[in-house]
Amino acid sequence: MKKQILILSCAISLATRAIAQVGAIDPNRPHHEHPPSRGSGAAGEHERKQNYTCPMHPEVVTDRPGNCPKCGMKLVPLKKEKRKSPMKIENDSMHAIKHDQHEQQGHGNHEMRMSMQSSVDIADPMSREGSGTSWLPDSSPMYGKMFMFGGDMLMLHGAIFPRYTNVSTRRGDDRIDAPNWIMGMYSHLLGDSAQIGGRLMMSLDPLTEGGRGYPLLFQTGESWHDQPLHDRQHPHDLFDELSISYSQKFCAGLSTYLYFGYPGEPALGPPTFMHRASAMDDPDAPLGHHWQDSTHVTFGVATAGVVWRNVKIEGSVFTGREPDENRYDFDRPRFDSYSGRISWNPTQNLALQVSYGYIESPEELEPDLKRHRTTASVIYDLPLGYDSNWSNTFVWGQNHDTGEGKTQSFLVESNYQRGCDTVYVRWERVEKSGQELVLNSAANSRIFPVSGYTVGYVRDLSHGDGLDFGLGTQFTINGRPDTLDRYYGDGLGYAFEFFLRIRPSLHGHSAHEHSEHVGGLEK
Repeated sequence: MKKQILILSCAISLATRAIAQVGAIDPNRPHHEHPPSRGSGAAGEHERKQNYTCPMHPEVVTDRPGNCPKCGMKLVPLKKEKRKSPMKIENDSMHAIKHDQHEQQGHGNHEMRMSMQSSVDIADPMSREGSGTSWLPDSSPMYGKMFMFGGDMLMLHGAIFPRYTNVSTRRGDDRIDAPNWIMGMYSHLLGDSAQIGGRLMMSLDPLTEGGRGYPLLFQTGESWHDQPLHDRQHPHDLFDELSISYSQKFCAGLSTYLYFGYPGEPALGPPTFMHRASAMDDPDAPLGHHWQDSTHVTFGVATAGVVWRNVKIEGSVFTGREPDENRYDFDRPRFDSYSGRISWNPTQNLALQVSYGYIESPEELEPDLKRHRTTASVIYDLPLGYDSNWSNTFVWGQNHDTGEGKTQSFLVESNYQRGCDTVYVRWERVEKSGQELVLNSAANSRIFPVSGYTVGYVRDLSHGDGLDFGLGTQFTINGRPDTLDRYYGDGLGYAFEFFLRIRPSLHGHSAHEHSEHVGGLEK
């Protein structure tokens, strides 16, 4: 326990120091921390005649400054204005973006083009960008810090959950740990219609979680010391994504892209759980992770995609083998598997996808296993006003393994955030074989439905000031058939934890930016 506390303390100290240094060099930090005053006289009349729009929702147009009613983002002037008044937009980075880029729409009308485009596809807004090449709803809140270097953009994301966890039953455990990740997304424009992008995602899980990972009842997948893990979530590798992409826009609605990652994520499944707004406050991975989005760390993946307006068709070739027990190295690329995915964002608040993949030999301990995975998901995000958001996800995943047949997984999760308070729930049901759960040989071929019911609450102690520090608690009840009592005991399966959630604030907000701001829903 002392060793765990020492590792946890070192991880928190390093993460806090790194984040503080990043904040100190932020070139976009406003120099003035007072709300801009309203104009008077001729200048005030000029302001009243100026129209304003939302960078993410250009259909929102108003004759006065303020915040977007859809996403809470700060409105900016619709076009460049020249005036003698000293009034200006306080957020200098947004003002620079306004002058840098425009795009032509409709019958020769020029609308402001936001430089906050996806690092994967120049035609997509950044708020749509999920893990790998997946899509989130356009209205999704985005927690991170953006830096502009001329026409280049860098966005930093991340989270760490120092916590105490206690899991019941004979197969349970208790421990102090800190699941964590940090990610940087970079984009560089090549003219008006092309872009290269890069991503780096890392995790200190190998240090904070150890080789066995953290206790999580009924979780399965991967191995430690040549033994399959059960009732534990495996740690992620030090390098979870190192990718580069090229995208080209041909007209207002048509674009294509190429994506290569080593490691990276193929076009298979929904956005990974840690990148979904409905799941990002929950420190635990879903029980159906290896039925839905486990390929998010793949050592060798190439993806090509075509986007027409709000519809995307993409395909990948990738390495089917999941990461090995050495969490610090780069595994051998194989490119022996393939997948395809169709994504559709019919509205600003909705993201749909269906996907299929053939995965060759995913488990190192079962080299002859071949897996066919099919997934479908619906993500619905609804901004409820300034500094309030409701995000929901439904995921279905099916694995068809050689020698085992088809097994299903279902997940529903919801996250409601209002100011400093967040409440979230998760329900899931997964069919797992006796071999997955590491029971005796007689039960290997049997299928057991297991489930989890989770509710959690987070209260932000620091909110909207660059870093959000939230104190949270979570309680889970697990369901299982009576036939598993001989392995887990007769008692109720449950788990509880207390944690500190540390992450960047919602992008574009600072407690000093406007005196009336609380933390907002800008992206």
